[in-house]
Amino acid sequence: MNVRAIGAGSLSAAALVALVVLGGAAPAAAADAPPPAATPEKAASAPETLETLSRFFARDGAVARSAVQPRVEGASVPVRVLSPDFVAGKAGAPVARVEFHASKAVASDGQTASLWTVRQAGGGWQVVNIATGDDEIRYAAQGAKALPGGIVFREPQIDAWYVQKGAKVLPLDEDAVRAVGKNGTSLTAYRDRVARAYADKLPGSAYARKGTAGGYDTPPAPHDEPLVTVASGTAGAGAALALALIATRAWRRHRPTA
Repeated sequence: MNVRAIGAGSLSAAALVALVVLGGAAPAAAADAPPPAATPEKAASAPETLETLSRFFARDGAVARSAVQPRVEGASVPVRVLSPDFVAGKAGAPVARVEFHASKAVASDGQTASLWTVRQAGGGWQVVNIATGDDEIRYAAQGAKALPGGIVFREPQIDAWYVQKGAKVLPLDEDAVRAVGKNGTSLTAYRDRVARAYADKLPGSAYARKGTAGGYDTPPAPHDEPLVTVASGTAGAGAALALALIATRAWRRHRPTA
């Protein structure tokens, strides 16, 4: 997988995790950053974003940059991850919380990518990451079919996707099936499982204070292509917190593009 932080210094997602876990500052907004957009869709389709997408899709020489013709398809979807409050057993805590929105981008040769956008403290939306593939959008659609009206979310540590509604939690991928079975589980049973697995690894724990709560001993090296810098400190932290729960793998496994 290629995960691209659209921020100062070209930080990878894993590096952003390390900053949050270790108490560092997320990248500050660059002077040439475009202004925040009114919606995630407008941020994803901004000219600066499309220019960065052209470089992203052409990075391995699969298609000439001038021929990429990237486009953004459909509406963005909220991307939820397992909530630390839920893991900790906080009364009334939802199973997951929204960390960013994702929009699907497509290149002329069929490559797909997910654009991560976050709301800025001062208002508006900005793109902070580009990730290969369209997992976020695809699982949102899959969850809507499996459990209409449910909440689709990801358990970062095992790269598992679920949909939850009321007392029911259903798996959406093979990792989730291995965790809860093909028929899913109850919300209570799921809470018990994640509490056993992660309660001692939450932010603020001894595990986190050792600098390992992100699960990365050495962050992967960022891609060497210069980036348009559009992330603010708030945006960088928001994207990183989605991973900082206790993930021991990259945000998404590498999936070959079409």
